[in-house]
Amino acid sequence: MRFTPTLLLALVFSPLTQAEEIEEQWQAKGQATYIWQKSPGFQANYSGPNSLSAKHERGYTFTSGAYLGARPWQNGEVYLNVEIGQGDPLSGLTGLGGFSNGEATRVSGTKPKAYRQRLFLRQTWALDDESEFVESAFNQMAGKVAKNRFVLTAGNFSTLDIFDGNAYAKDPRTQFLNWSNMASAAYDYAADARGFGWGFAGEWYQDEWVLRFGRMTGPKEPNGSVMDYRIMHHYGDQIEIEHSHTIAERPGKIRLLAFRNRALLGTYRDASNWLDSHPGGDAKAISYVRNSDQTKYGFGINLEQSLSENLGMFLRAMHADGATETYAFTEADASFATGISLKGAAWARPDDTFGLSWARNSLSNDRRSYLTKGGISFFIGDGGLNYRPENILETYYSWKVVSGLWLSADYQRIANPAYNADRGPANIGSLRFHAEF
Repeated sequence: MRFTPTLLLALVFSPLTQAEEIEEQWQAKGQATYIWQKSPGFQANYSGPNSLSAKHERGYTFTSGAYLGARPWQNGEVYLNVEIGQGDPLSGLTGLGGFSNGEATRVSGTKPKAYRQRLFLRQTWALDDESEFVESAFNQMAGKVAKNRFVLTAGNFSTLDIFDGNAYAKDPRTQFLNWSNMASAAYDYAADARGFGWGFAGEWYQDEWVLRFGRMTGPKEPNGSVMDYRIMHHYGDQIEIEHSHTIAERPGKIRLLAFRNRALLGTYRDASNWLDSHPGGDAKAISYVRNSDQTKYGFGINLEQSLSENLGMFLRAMHADGATETYAFTEADASFATGISLKGAAWARPDDTFGLSWARNSLSNDRRSYLTKGGISFFIGDGGLNYRPENILETYYSWKVVSGLWLSADYQRIANPAYNADRGPANIGSLRFHAEF
């Protein structure tokens, strides 16, 4: 093709965007995110081995990754993500149900460490001839797909890549930082310590409905880094139904989600009984009562709703069985989170975002009893417990500095950290630098 001045002008001033004109056959993207956090300290009547530090402390995380993709055949996509991470999270990633930094699980020390984050295949089967265009994004190549379709994802990825999505509260690199806003805190999805696993997920798109189901591997021991690949014996299953709708001509989605894990897990009632029969014994009693055939389950709802061109709201709520210890995510048996996201068009900053949320996490009676007796689990354990639900207020402002670079300021006030009214509240300030290239 000869590029004449006329052709160049036509390309520049075409009403279609480049993404709409071109179907990507391969993809190479990257990101880097640095998050700095500070806690000025707070009042605490006592502290335990897994408490959030009541003293002044600072923490940080840094991740940088390459996202590669290709179409080896029609309707087939292969993706590889390689990431480097380092960091020193507040209190060594302990002392909270809703931890303050969603990037903290992806780092494993203060020295940079490279690892494969994802390696998966996505295959799409068209169910009719009507198509829609999807824009280029991380692990999504631009191009046309059938509106009604079946999609299979298989390999190494995160359960949260497929399930419990939300337009306004999902990605701690660009939106809210707290774990309670990136997913339902009570959604104990199967994953290794970084949040990834091996498995498959199917998605059936039919008009305004989507049905998702999947099975993933989990860790050999709760919240461990070593994967249990016996996916027919130990696993995490999930199923989700999504419906798109409009209210007052504004789009929205509602999702219903259920999960069930089968793994080497203990129950809090057995752990409490162990503490009663071993006075002065190991506070990690939960590790002595694990059963390789234990199951854990939960149910939740997830809502996103556009309220105007620039304003949207979200709501998540989930309840787990409350009897079984945390498998792979965080310490919560019931969770609720809601909030708003506002684009800055009203003050001539359309690429900026202001967010405000409130979350409430709670524990079952069995888990409360275990912690009250001095037991500890993976993330929490103050040596005692004056139980109250953990309440989290979070607000952030994301400022787009230049194309591909954002600077965010975030504030979180956490009442009853680790569900303990004898400690806190904790105030945590954060600065986040995020680049995409």
